[in-house]
Amino acid sequence: MVGNGSPPSSTPAWRRRLLLAAGAALLGGMLFLAWQHFYPVTAAVGWRYRVHLDDLPQVSALAIDERGSLYWTRELGDGRGSLFRRSADGSVAEVLAGLSKPDGLLSFRGGLVLSQEEGEQSVLWWHEGKSETLFTGRNVEGLASDGQALYAIEDLPAAGRLLRLDEVGGTLRVLRGGLRAAEGVAICGNGDVFYTQKGKGAGTGSVHRWLADGSDPLLVGELDAPGFLMCDDDGLWISEDATHRARLLLLDRSGRLHVILRGLRSAQTILALAPGRLLLAEQGRGRVLLVERESPRSP
Repeated sequence: MVGNGSPPSSTPAWRRRLLLAAGAALLGGMLFLAWQHFYPVTAAVGWRYRVHLDDLPQVSALAIDERGSLYWTRELGDGRGSLFRRSADGSVAEVLAGLSKPDGLLSFRGGLVLSQEEGEQSVLWWHEGKSETLFTGRNVEGLASDGQALYAIEDLPAAGRLLRLDEVGGTLRVLRGGLRAAEGVAICGNGDVFYTQKGKGAGTGSVHRWLADGSDPLLVGELDAPGFLMCDDDGLWISEDATHRARLLLLDRSGRLHVILRGLRSAQTILALAPGRLLLAEQGRGRVLLVERESPRSP
């Protein structure tokens, strides 16, 4: 006599368990990615932010020219990177193509200086609608200037260099060698030069002050992939290039470290607009944020 139970499955039990486990892992991964994307950015007390520009895939570097036009780079490799301009009337145009991971941008002597991070590449000076090579570096990222000299830094595992070009067409000097995953460089109004190193893993990044004697004291440690530096009247700004829960930090002039924004994804360039007002490129969400102080009593 035939029983009333369900017919036996054609799929062995071990295979069903394997498929269920694979499906659960896939679902978990999708949920984690969604959580990363939608994890909210929060601002410190006395600060606020809003989305200034959106839908900018792989946005990395920012700069403003003498006419007030905003520029940004799309950081793609293999000659697919580009430089874009947003004019005062809101129109957007691609002004330079064929770049390889353009990751540094700086307003300089009536034009823009642009670095490329993909291997041995030219650091370009783009002005009057044309570009010329200033020098060649390896994986050049951050750029800074005091109005005369140009500083650049290389992102290499253990052989990066901090460079200074004394003037256009002048001598290129190596200020420091043997840097580990160095990305950011900044020069302050008093002439102090600072740079970042990412270290060997999460929480091992650091910011150092460059000194001619080679001692380069540590200013801030235990950072998660510090990527960009910017110096203004408030102090030294630091962005973290971590893919999840990155921060925007401010080391004020008293040496106190403030977390201004949390929950960022791959924060990149910080661009000062006015005291207490700046732009921040958030590459992980393809947008540019406007960050503002609410109260003059904030750091």
